[in-house]
Amino acid sequence: MEVIILAGGLGTRLRSEVQDVPKCMAPVVGKPFLWYLLKYLSRYEAVSRVVLSVGYLREVIFEWINQIKSEFPFEFDYTLEEQPLGTGGGIKLALDKVTEDRAFVLNGDTFFDVDLMQLYNAHVIGKKAITLALKPMTKFERYGSVNVEPNTHTILSFNEKAYCEEGLINGGVYVISKHTPIFEGLGEKFSFETAVLEPQCSRHELLGVVQNGYFIDIGIPEDYKRAQLEFVEKI
Repeated sequence: MEVIILAGGLGTRLRSEVQDVPKCMAPVVGKPFLWYLLKYLSRYEAVSRVVLSVGYLREVIFEWINQIKSEFPFEFDYTLEEQPLGTGGGIKLALDKVTEDRAFVLNGDTFFDVDLMQLYNAHVIGKKAITLALKPMTKFERYGSVNVEPNTHTILSFNEKAYCEEGLINGGVYVISKHTPIFEGLGEKFSFETAVLEPQCSRHELLGVVQNGYFIDIGIPEDYKRAQLEFVEKI
């Protein structure tokens, strides 16, 4: 299996905490955040290749991967964003490097402990264009919520960010069928969430799989600081 990691983020909101490295390389308990994602992927023998979609300060990532790649059991490859392409443009570009029919996609600033084999098998059985890992949360307003049909697990709608007592969010881990026409009519730069997920939702082409593993998004200083405390046990 092949995994795309979106690693081109500028980390603008983290500038008060992290400078001079891409967001995925922000240090957490003495190691780049990306190290924890790779360590997580190494738990799955089926993961044979990781494609990093890189842009901002990519030389930092290249140098670090060259130093540590022997620690991990998979091959590394890259796609280069010469200018920021958005989440959708980054995924579209990286899929050109994928050789299998299906690929996982992870965000380089989010750790979500998803059972990848369960997600993959659900995708194969469900026969949708994209399968999303959904995280149950309580008392949240930072994320939009997701409505799912309880029997078929088809995603029905995405809701705007608003305070929710409880609900499901898009955890940012996907399985994509490469040869489905999800990027038809789109250019190089676009948002995956608005330009791909929303139209595919209206076509009933999204499957949602609820996963209740550990989740953190280090995109804001408060959660980046929380990661420093919670990742001690992940070293």
